[in-house]
Amino acid sequence: MPIVEAPRFAAWSGAPPLTVGVEEEFLLLDAATGEVAAAAPRVLALLGDRRDITPELTLYQIETATDVCTSLDQVRDELVRLRETASRAAARAGYHLVASGVAPLRLPPRTVLTGDPRYKELARRYPRLVSRSVTCGCHVHVGVSSRDQGVDVIARLRPWLPTLLALSANSPIADGRDTRWASWRFHRWSEWPSAVPPRSWRSAARYDAAVRRLVHRGRALDARGVYFHARLSPRYPTIEVRVMDTCLTVEDTMLLAALVRALAAAAVDDARRGVPRPAVPDGRLRAALDHAAREGLHGTAVDPLTGRMTSQRELLERMVDRVSISERVAALLRGLLKRGAGADRQRAMWAAARTPHRFAALLADATRDAPMPL
Repeated sequence: MPIVEAPRFAAWSGAPPLTVGVEEEFLLLDAATGEVAAAAPRVLALLGDRRDITPELTLYQIETATDVCTSLDQVRDELVRLRETASRAAARAGYHLVASGVAPLRLPPRTVLTGDPRYKELARRYPRLVSRSVTCGCHVHVGVSSRDQGVDVIARLRPWLPTLLALSANSPIADGRDTRWASWRFHRWSEWPSAVPPRSWRSAARYDAAVRRLVHRGRALDARGVYFHARLSPRYPTIEVRVMDTCLTVEDTMLLAALVRALAAAAVDDARRGVPRPAVPDGRLRAALDHAAREGLHGTAVDPLTGRMTSQRELLERMVDRVSISERVAALLRGLLKRGAGADRQRAMWAAARTPHRFAALLADATRDAPMPL
């Protein structure tokens, strides 16, 4: 079943569907204490040499990557397979695999990095940032036909980045307390000089020039280290939307993947019909993102198109109206609104857990729970 079934795309739907891939970053927590554990080598050794579960920046993290998907069923199956596989390996080694944007407890004084020369160079250049960068994001890739098309799609996605962030927000607890942010990860991650909203570049050549300037000025190690909230993938023929927290559950990740794909499809259709790009000033978009990270899904919001204050739910409804989502995706959205976003559920777990190790166990349970078939 296509991820989006929308009459407005009928003329376009004869083309191959926009492919989707999802990368999720996870924490490894000590089951006895709830603290981060430098356990990635032990967990990965149990899994053997594979491309779909790999090391991350620190030894406290691992990353999963789905296969290229063309349906929501395939996205679901891949997410479930990878979370179950990684969770089992972590449990065998005595740890919890946890889907949270940040670690819930205070980090060790010295961050233990993966032994990749590139990561070591990052630590040399940006020591303070690396020591604070135990953060986990969800990256949704959508296939595009050309890099120029990708830059155009990114420009048309800009107004929706704050809403995607609010939907995904899943990192309210850090340093053993409620930070009062729905996405503390976004706050931390935004300290990186290249972790900024994309601009509305007119071509791939102008995008590439912007990347080169950031690298030349020392604001990024290389093209891979340019962390625009939505970018052209340095490795694949895709756009990569990186603004989201790692989601607490498979259902939440499925929803975000479906919405990103739907927004990309709408952008392609708008470009084909000659619809102008939305005009969103860079400063206003930054303000909207910062507000979404603090308030989450249920608070106030800055409308990126007008600058006026509104509610995040109003912006969500506008986004849903724009993409004409299928009933299946609508059911995922209703489920999230009923359960609460990841930040809401984390706060409820934190209040109920009473101890850090119990909180870690609750997070691990939510991480590996497979959704019921829709």
